[in-house]
Amino acid sequence: MSNNIAVIPARGGSKRIPGKNIKDFRGVPVLGRAIKTAQESGLFSHIIVSTDSDEIARVAQSFGARVPEKRPESLSDDWAPTAPVIRHSILQLEDSGITVNRVCCIYPCTPLLRAEDLRDGLALLDEYGADFVFPVVEYRHPVQRAMYRVGKGRMVLMNPENELTRTQDLEKTYHDAGQFYWGMAESWKSGKNMHSNGHGLILPAWRVVDIDTPEDWKRAELFYDVVNSSIGGEE
Repeated sequence: MSNNIAVIPARGGSKRIPGKNIKDFRGVPVLGRAIKTAQESGLFSHIIVSTDSDEIARVAQSFGARVPEKRPESLSDDWAPTAPVIRHSILQLEDSGITVNRVCCIYPCTPLLRAEDLRDGLALLDEYGADFVFPVVEYRHPVQRAMYRVGKGRMVLMNPENELTRTQDLEKTYHDAGQFYWGMAESWKSGKNMHSNGHGLILPAWRVVDIDTPEDWKRAELFYDVVNSSIGGEE
């Protein structure tokens, strides 16, 4: 039997926001929100939290996620990339006799993520026969008109040939929303790069905040409050 698996990588030791992955977000640990969204989607036979932290493991299990043995130290430092962590979880499941087909890496600090986004991402993965699908957001200003600031403040265009080009005539560009990555299990295991082998699911900018700093956290709370007030509050 094939399974869709969610893997939430949530290591301890966040420095810019201490305890970030289990910090309270409007009454619920932010990791708990990610788990609940994965559950709400109805897509997953197993929801796995990959962590090196006993405290994170306890929170994950309290929300119904499965926590295998601790993530090894080699995959738990500040420089550990995402793909090897997901591959490690896939191999753990396969070693326990579970056949894995599609895998969705869901980042824990994604309180604006919706279950429908996960469903739409999976639909695109199957439609395109893609290795990966991930959400993207359009840059608010054309990157072709980006500038460097050098010396004593002089501005230098990154692409001088676009200085007089109207912004509406420049091609739209996008960046990774930093929420989730759907991928085929074999694509994860082979070490393929998600971005150069992926398709993009476009999300509106008001539903995306990449939470790295306390200021980002506050902005996510404000966005969350506005969205929920406009739809009548949480259920």
